[in-house]
Order: sequence, then C-alpha cells, then structure tokens
Amino acid sequence: MGGPPPEPPGSPVPATAELVFDDFYHAHFRSLVVQLTAYTGDRGQAQDLVQEAFCRAYTHWSRLARYDDPLAWVRRVAWNLGHNRWRRLRTAQAWLLRQRETHVAEPSPDRVALDTALAKLPPKQRRAVVLHYLADLTVAEIAAQERVAEGTVKSWLHRGRAALATHLRDTTEGVRDV
Repeated sequence: MGGPPPEPPGSPVPATAELVFDDFYHAHFRSLVVQLTAYTGDRGQAQDLVQEAFCRAYTHWSRLARYDDPLAWVRRVAWNLGHNRWRRLRTAQAWLLRQRETHVAEPSPDRVALDTALAKLPPKQRRAVVLHYLADLTVAEIAAQERVAEGTVKSWLHRGRAALATHLRDTTEGVRDV
C-alpha cells in the first residue's frame, strides 16, 4: 500500500499517468473500503474487492484518467465484484445444502428377507419378478423388453414366485422360532 502499484508486464506507463493514478489511489482507497465494508460486512473482503477494482482501473488508466469521474468507475467495479462474489457464495451454499447427507431409516427385516430371496433367484426370473411387481409392467411389456415370448415370461414369473415363496418361508420360519 505504501508504494506505487506494480506495472503490468509489457506495457510501460508514462510517469505522469503513474503519479496521477498513485494520487488517485491514495486519495480514494480508504473511503471505498469503508463503503464496501458496510456493504459486505467484512473488512478484509472489502479491501480485496477495492484492491481488485483499482488493479483493473490501473490496467485501463490511460482511458479512465480522461473520464469526468474515474472514481465512479472504480466504485461500480468494486460493487459489481462484491455482488458477484456474494452471488457465487450463495450458489455454492445452495449446492452444498443439496449435497447434505440424508439419513434414511434402515430397511425392515421383511425388506432384508425379500432382497436376500431375490438375490438367490436366477437373473432372468429376478428381472421378470422385479419388472412385473415393482415396475408394474405387464407380461406383454416384459416380453417385448426382453425379446422373448409371453409364455416364457409367464414361466419365469411362475418359477420366480415359487422360489421366492420357498426362500421367504425358510427365512420366516427362523424368525418365528425366536
């Protein structure tokens, strides 16, 4: 803050423009920080925003020096930077809220028994049972999806239900004895 701002690489600035910018910077930096602190509620953030606005002004100083009110340009840039930072923060917070871990109740013993019994079925029977009873597809829709005859789907469903009944009966008999 004590010395002049660094010169951008490759673009030498005439000494008179640098002095004018240096005076301008020192004359208005603090007042802009006070304004942005009131807006953001964070002095460190306000200093960063004002510093960034002045850095942008420095790169365009040859044009800005001819403005009637170059301070208005710097103030507008600083406020826009503050607003953009606030908007990015709000978006990030909304995203984080959507990423929160949700706690789901553990599955019931019946659900665990059903999942275990379904896992024991051959894949084609399991797929037919799931599509028919959980996805509410008709025998014709399952046959079309699996590219088999409707009689084949009916056979898979019959065998799958019989195997499920056996597996579930074995599971529930152990539960009744307890």
